[in-house]
Amino acid sequence: MVHIKENISATIKKIRELEIKYGRREKSLRLLAVSKHHSINSIREAASSGVVNFGENFLQEAEKKIIALSSLQLNWHFIGPIQSNKTKGIAEHFNWVQSLDREKIAIRLNEQRPSNKSQLNICIQVNLSEEESKSGTHIENAQSLCALVKELPQLRLRGIMAIPAPEQNFTKQRECFQQLFVEYSRLQNLFPTMDTLSMGMSNDLEAAIAEGSTMLRLGTALFGPRS
Repeated sequence: MVHIKENISATIKKIRELEIKYGRREKSLRLLAVSKHHSINSIREAASSGVVNFGENFLQEAEKKIIALSSLQLNWHFIGPIQSNKTKGIAEHFNWVQSLDREKIAIRLNEQRPSNKSQLNICIQVNLSEEESKSGTHIENAQSLCALVKELPQLRLRGIMAIPAPEQNFTKQRECFQQLFVEYSRLQNLFPTMDTLSMGMSNDLEAAIAEGSTMLRLGTALFGPRS
């Protein structure tokens, strides 16, 4: 039996300890619960423990959860690859998109964001490892995509996100995240609305905290392994 509340409590305690270890400001990291393939009841339990940010990869699955949990004050983040035929649903239902990697998708999200909703928060996904199987723009293209998002009225540029290739070596994990932090810091000087560096998952969260992450995307650490 998975004890979600206990997992969340233990994870938050670990994050606070790592903030101290690496000289980070207290509560400088936000927690994004990756809830894909987890039940509505599991999300409800996580929410009752104070989690407000939830990440989903698949629109059809997410829509059911968002509707069922609409009475709760939750922030929904789309974190999966974005197909052109899914942009309308994403623009209508989500508060954040963390996986923007193409101009075409940015334009469609802007056009399809309902006018009665607040701006859609955007993170540019960077493919640090240049893996063909992973979404994300090349790090050298991030600035031009940020510039486009900045000019689209229904979008709000918030930061960058990356999913590095799996790496067990702590030093190499840090090296990868440091590269992203350097680019994030540079872009922050150009785009003042940027305040989010979304990096770090259950298996590399310490390295991400050490290198300046502001948002951790955790699934297994909170919900346990997906069945």
